[in-house]
Amino acid sequence: MKKYLWVFLTLICIGILTVLNFPVGSKALSITFHSFIEMLFIIPPVFILLGLLDVWVPRERMVKYMGNGSGLKGVLLSLFIGSAAAGPLYAAFPVSAVLMRKGTSFFNVMVFIGAWSTTKIPMILFEIESLGAAFAITRLLIDIPGIIIIAFLLSKICSKEEIKDIYEGAEKD
Repeated sequence: MKKYLWVFLTLICIGILTVLNFPVGSKALSITFHSFIEMLFIIPPVFILLGLLDVWVPRERMVKYMGNGSGLKGVLLSLFIGSAAAGPLYAAFPVSAVLMRKGTSFFNVMVFIGAWSTTKIPMILFEIESLGAAFAITRLLIDIPGIIIIAFLLSKICSKEEIKDIYEGAEKD
């Protein structure tokens, strides 16, 4: 029950809102329902791909290409995987947990999440079409170093104990 406390609190708040202001409450309920349906179409394929990644890619290979000491190769691979991903940002977190279980360095996991959130290939293509190539390329030239700097800062700011706790949390899920 504690795990789903926020779900119950949200439903109670929507219920109270509906009683107090039916049009606003019904709109909130509609938005919540549509978001839930959207998640039902996104989450299962993500978990299938995670299962395949977990089974098909040996830990040793992941450590070699994306683990501590992987250098530029690990950064480029993290950027590519994050950029090639599809789906909303919340789908990146289960993928990150699998990457952590497979031995990917914290720095590369942060690069992966940053790339997923800002450099997706479909988004870049849309920007080129809508805003022009100059805008899209300029944004990438700013975002990619920004992602790397933020990942570096996070890996230095977080203590080894905090990073260890994060990896232990990934092992539990």
